[in-house]
Amino acid sequence: MESDVRKLSEFREKLHQSFPKRADAVTDLIDALACSGSAGSPVELSLNTQFQRQYGSIYDAVKNFFKPGDPQNAEQERTEHQQVLLRILAGLCPAPARRNFHLFGLDTTGYPRPFADTLADRGINYHPNPAPGNKPIAVGHNYSVLTALPEKAGNSSPPWVIPLLIRRVPTDKKSVDIGAAQVADVLKDETLPFGTGLCALAGDSSYSAREFLGQVVEHGNLASIIRVRGNRTFNRMFEQNDSDKKKGHPRWYGAAFDMKEPSTWGKPDAEEIVPVTLKNGRNCRVRMEAWHDLLMRGKRNIPMHRHPFTLIRITVEDNDGKFVFRRPLWLIIIGERRHGISLTCAYDAYRQRYDMEHFFRFGKNRLLLTSYQTPDVGHEENWWEIVGIAYAQLYAGAPLAQNLPRPWERWLPGVGELRSGQLVSPSMAQRDMPRILQEIGTPAGPAEPRGKSPGRTQGYHPGRRERLPIIIKGNESSQKNARAP
Repeated sequence: MESDVRKLSEFREKLHQSFPKRADAVTDLIDALACSGSAGSPVELSLNTQFQRQYGSIYDAVKNFFKPGDPQNAEQERTEHQQVLLRILAGLCPAPARRNFHLFGLDTTGYPRPFADTLADRGINYHPNPAPGNKPIAVGHNYSVLTALPEKAGNSSPPWVIPLLIRRVPTDKKSVDIGAAQVADVLKDETLPFGTGLCALAGDSSYSAREFLGQVVEHGNLASIIRVRGNRTFNRMFEQNDSDKKKGHPRWYGAAFDMKEPSTWGKPDAEEIVPVTLKNGRNCRVRMEAWHDLLMRGKRNIPMHRHPFTLIRITVEDNDGKFVFRRPLWLIIIGERRHGISLTCAYDAYRQRYDMEHFFRFGKNRLLLTSYQTPDVGHEENWWEIVGIAYAQLYAGAPLAQNLPRPWERWLPGVGELRSGQLVSPSMAQRDMPRILQEIGTPAGPAEPRGKSPGRTQGYHPGRRERLPIIIKGNESSQKNARAP
């Protein structure tokens, strides 16, 4: 208990010292976010008991969370600022105990801003739409999120993640390039514990492109566990005989491995069968078949023939041998140390990637992740980072939180009594966080009234903000006009 209190206090103190401006207001804003699950808008956070200031300080805290000194060098300055926060957030990552690697998750989520006509760099992004016949798209921004996925005490453990880096994806860049840069920032930092030991990265099928894998395979201690679609075709390594030696370009790719044609698969190189119990109590078994040393075709500047990988086919069967799910799950493990991860560990690691979906839902529903309305792109990016820090503070305080279910929640699965070593859920941690912060105190100083603001000078008219078009990729005129601030 004392070590958990000290860990949370040190984490909050380091955060407070890392904020260059308005450190007290930013700290109060993070505390209010971590303690208030019922606020309907960011300005309502000023009513929280953890926020010692007036409602105008909400805007002031977001504005000064990060403010570049040179607008021409804003991107590099923000990256340096994020690296400082990364070193603090990485201190929350526990060392792996049962598995032999650190696990990271990478995903992209959207921030719809369809009515923000004065917001720069809006594009057409993927957004799930439940209405039949409507396209799953939205107008707004995309954000790439890299998280650490800590080990779980059991299958019923809550879906905690540790947000390490959150960056907006500009319309002139791809999310896979931003994600690869985030991975590089984590693994190349010598002050972090991830540069030498084995690390694994879990990602969905959007990260199975050679443009992404060709960048992350350069990290010698990283093995990427990525889902691939079931309609792709790979190749086996070409086995050259002495009689085949001829002049000309060497041959790299052998026979095709068509994932749609079982006749091209051949016998698996490895196979594992693991019993599993589904959430509904149904006993099943997971069959994992693996083929080693397959190749993905690359490009002139992406030599994928140098990076063989392991392809895994995963099916879930009941006691009668029937498939529980209609389609199999295909995963690849790529990287120099891919053989250090077993098939079962790869399957469990990819399943834990879904905890990021819970983080996105909790952030948008309980931490106002997509509720901050601003025409300034920089302020929007500041808000997303602040919300990520507030969630990390909830994780740091989870060992101290009590399980406080409401009367109608006592019988829900996973809400009853906690097992030994199991943390409470993010909602329960947020429910008990006011008591925790009141007991340990805050590094922020008390509010100092400064009198009334002079306001705008008489006769000053800021003018109407410029209306910017939506950027549609392939339309050069819209891309040129809409990026202007």
